[in-house]
Amino acid sequence: MSEYQYYEFQAVDRALSNEDRTELRRISSRAQITSTSFTNHYEWGDLKADPTDMMKRWFDLHLYLANWGSRRFMIRLPKKFIDRDRFKDFLPGIDKVAIYDSGDNTIFDVDIPSGYAMTEDSYDWDDGSGWLAALAPLRCDLLSGDLRVLYLAWLIGVQWEIVPGNGMEPLPGIGPMNGGLEAFADFFQIDSDLVSAASESGAVSETPELSAETLRAVLDTMEDEEKTSWLYRLVQGDPSVAAEVKRRAEEVLSPSGDSDTQVGLRTVSDLRARASEIRNAREAAEAELRKARRLESERRKEEERRARLRGLRLRGEDVWQDIENEINMRNVSAYDRAAALISDMRAIAEEDGASDAFSIRLNSLLSRHSRKGRFLERLDSF
Repeated sequence: MSEYQYYEFQAVDRALSNEDRTELRRISSRAQITSTSFTNHYEWGDLKADPTDMMKRWFDLHLYLANWGSRRFMIRLPKKFIDRDRFKDFLPGIDKVAIYDSGDNTIFDVDIPSGYAMTEDSYDWDDGSGWLAALAPLRCDLLSGDLRVLYLAWLIGVQWEIVPGNGMEPLPGIGPMNGGLEAFADFFQIDSDLVSAASESGAVSETPELSAETLRAVLDTMEDEEKTSWLYRLVQGDPSVAAEVKRRAEEVLSPSGDSDTQVGLRTVSDLRARASEIRNAREAAEAELRKARRLESERRKEEERRARLRGLRLRGEDVWQDIENEINMRNVSAYDRAAALISDMRAIAEEDGASDAFSIRLNSLLSRHSRKGRFLERLDSF
């Protein structure tokens, strides 16, 4: 297959209407279209629409993958629930990672073309299915104030050496990775050692976890109309309600929005140096493991060889008859078996101080089979 492209879109906050699905069907007659999704792949041709326009009109999540290395992931978020200026702090200074408004929404767009920081794994076969499901929780993370996926997008610029060495990380690290973050780092093939360096410190979120008691107390202060709206949307299956309630509670608890996010920030040079240390340690550990495995393999092979030689010793002259029988079969595999037996008999003779007797026996065998050129070639390879 010379070309493969995979497109997947997902609607989260609002199901697609019949009219929406009709318009989407005009875009593709063979796409899988449901009330919440649009999925298609192309082995020739391309999507007859702009994914950005589709996100603006219908969808909250989008993933694109091509077998030549290009990858894209978009998240649409209600503008009123995010701090767009704070989002901008994470932009690495490249147009491939962008944040832009669309009506009442803001779209976070990571669009990495072929050729950027690609690895051998970039060209391994991947049909694209499963990635969006793994990445989807990142939308709720952003709505609840967990901005770590933006940090990972910023790391792309660090990996490409676009962010200067004296640049400061936008969060004091990203702490332990969750499944969505790991999927994002894997999908965009962000340097694992750089991710490890970033993960060594940092809080899980810029906003603290709310206890049940605190959340209940905050909810008691809110208007019934607001709580009724949340309840209605929850019954309708809106998955963003929980994140929105948490964000609203945090606004009540910290109305100024102040956060001491500058404490403990590292420079890009610090991160790169730490990533280098992690890489060196990892490679050293991998080298030790390879050495240990090699030594173990050699030990087992030697044990097998010793056992084989013991068996041949017990058989004595019968071994030479087996050699003759194998040679007389006149095929390559039989010649290989005969040559292997001769090699083992040579080893036994050397151990027993009987090399001269072995040479006489071997020369006699070779004289009888001197016309079998392929056998002589196989014997020379042992």
